[in-house]
Amino acid sequence: MAGDDERQGQARTRLARRAVVDAARASFLERGYGTTTIELVSSRSQVPQATVYRLFGSKIGILRAVIDESIAGDDEPVPVASRPQVRALADEPDAAKRIAAFAAVAGQLNARVQPLYRILVGAAASDAEAAGLLAELSRQRQEGQRLIARSLARSGALRRGLRERDAADVVHALASPEVYGLLVGDRSWAPSRWERWLTDTLVEQLLGT
Repeated sequence: MAGDDERQGQARTRLARRAVVDAARASFLERGYGTTTIELVSSRSQVPQATVYRLFGSKIGILRAVIDESIAGDDEPVPVASRPQVRALADEPDAAKRIAAFAAVAGQLNARVQPLYRILVGAAASDAEAAGLLAELSRQRQEGQRLIARSLARSGALRRGLRERDAADVVHALASPEVYGLLVGDRSWAPSRWERWLTDTLVEQLLGT
């Protein structure tokens, strides 16, 4: 009985989290961060405010959960670096194909996160907690993108004279949500065009081929 009760409790908690995240995402996209309140999210999700606070702690905690789920593509507790598509990058022996696979992952991630990222950037201009989350996400992205530069360096694929650190900086800039937003959002590039551009540009910049 105790085991059944525990499983039922976990199922209810997951359903509540799902409802809050879905409601919050819709509210953030419709109203922005500043005018979205926990009261509104509670009402739209039909989850009591006390439960929302218990699960997420604060409004910035909710935004963090929404963005984290968008980055991962689901609510499974598996880090992006441990996902099969990402882990497969290190196993690709051809450097250009490795970069193309990275560009595909970056494109998928940017497409999911871009609308929420712009909301976070706007909120960070006047909200210290949002600014802290933005800085944290930038650090996490830089750490993840450093892996492709390290992989290319260790396999001897980087063009002559290019340091791993400089290669990581190039990846960080070109694959950034800012550049994706400029080209796909503002200039109306198709995501597939951005992915091809990123692949070609990184191959040229990093491999010199």
